[in-house]
Amino acid sequence: MSSEFIGAGSASATRVPLPRPVGVRRGRVLSGLMVLVVGYHLIALLALLPWFFSWTGVVLAAVGVFLCGSLGISLCYHRLLTHRSFRCRKWLEHTFVVFAFCSLQDTPARWVAVHRRHHQYADEQPDPHSPLVSFLWGHMGWIFTPNDDLDRLGIYERYAKDILRDRFYKQLERNAWQLWAILIQAALFFGAGCVAGLAMSLNMMAAVQFGASLLVWGLFVRTVVVWHQTWAVNSVTHMWGYRNYQTDEGSRNHLLVGYFSNGEGWHNNHHADPRSAKFGHRWWEIDTTFLLIRLLVLLGLAWDVVTPNPRLAVSLNGTLTTLGQTENVDE
Repeated sequence: MSSEFIGAGSASATRVPLPRPVGVRRGRVLSGLMVLVVGYHLIALLALLPWFFSWTGVVLAAVGVFLCGSLGISLCYHRLLTHRSFRCRKWLEHTFVVFAFCSLQDTPARWVAVHRRHHQYADEQPDPHSPLVSFLWGHMGWIFTPNDDLDRLGIYERYAKDILRDRFYKQLERNAWQLWAILIQAALFFGAGCVAGLAMSLNMMAAVQFGASLLVWGLFVRTVVVWHQTWAVNSVTHMWGYRNYQTDEGSRNHLLVGYFSNGEGWHNNHHADPRSAKFGHRWWEIDTTFLLIRLLVLLGLAWDVVTPNPRLAVSLNGTLTTLGQTENVDE
């Protein structure tokens, strides 16, 4: 049998402690970040009210999920910056980074550093977000808990020196750029909606309503969806699903997360061969992010794409083969 299907309760038998109890300050939370995340979720729920609905807002949310989730996080932060799975022009890389930055998932250097640390210690105690601590911890709890091991200076020196050689990424570490990203996006969506409403001869209240719908859908709904696309990969795909490969951690492939997160949910495949740009290894494992990379290649905008190691095909066609997951992070 070439795939191992894991039941929903299988992960509960194995638990790991919090990452280095000395480093993780239990009982304390990053209150400002928690207020931001909870606030975004509450405002996104306004989309359920008819007053905040517009089809234009829905379209903006869908386009935003594509730009920030598919191109920004999955293609750029993850496959391009973290694993160097392909190369492209710097102007295009920086454009993708701006999309990712607007999703409020931290700076490029810290996102890359945390993810490289995850690969080095996946589902072991130093893993920053293993759901084997608890599902909630792996999904989002780790984000709100101070962890000295993830101190920017320390983790950057070990895992993100190559990222910070780029002056553009150094600048993103300075000043309140993430706050500016929120304010600029909010002003653009609401302001553009109001102006468009007035241009369509709507009265002032109707124009404000249209602007509010674009703000709620285009900013808050979009951001929350992209957050959970990423968080589900950290949590769900290390607990439930099936395994094509016997890696030395608990990664799984999960159908719903695979389709919901642009191919990121084929996580066992990814841990078996972290540098590969292609995560889907079976016909049903559709990897939309890899299709986008192939399109960039056809357009002459990307090159040096890393494809799956040939030894993985042997594993798929025969018995499961135990594979390591280590990767050189000192780039």
